[in-house]
Amino acid sequence: MENIEEIIKNLNLKFRNIDGEKLIIAITCDENKNVLMTAFMNEEALKETLKTGYMHYYSTSRKKLWRKGEESGNVQKLKEFYRDCDGDALLFIVEQKGVACHEGYYSCFHYKLKDGKLTISENYYK
Repeated sequence: MENIEEIIKNLNLKFRNIDGEKLIIAITCDENKNVLMTAFMNEEALKETLKTGYMHYYSTSRKKLWRKGEESGNVQKLKEFYRDCDGDALLFIVEQKGVACHEGYYSCFHYKLKDGKLTISENYYK
């Protein structure tokens, strides 16, 4: 791979100032294009993702870089990478090992609004 810093520069990304950190939205999907999660990345998380081939994010609650699956083992192997038209969001296609959600669901988007109430549903992925 080319120089990672040069690649990031050429992406012309628009990191936003959120809670004093320069962050960008990361949307992560599996190989079937099911949305698994969204998170924030700082430049260091993006560099580590490109360098290692495994997803890294920035935790706004813990104020630190984290490798997806570092505790659970539910890692995300990078397969494809896209930038949106404005340069302010990234889309990653990954090979998901195990579940993506810390609540034990395949996707973080398992809450469905039905009849005005939130219900848990994984039917979206079936």
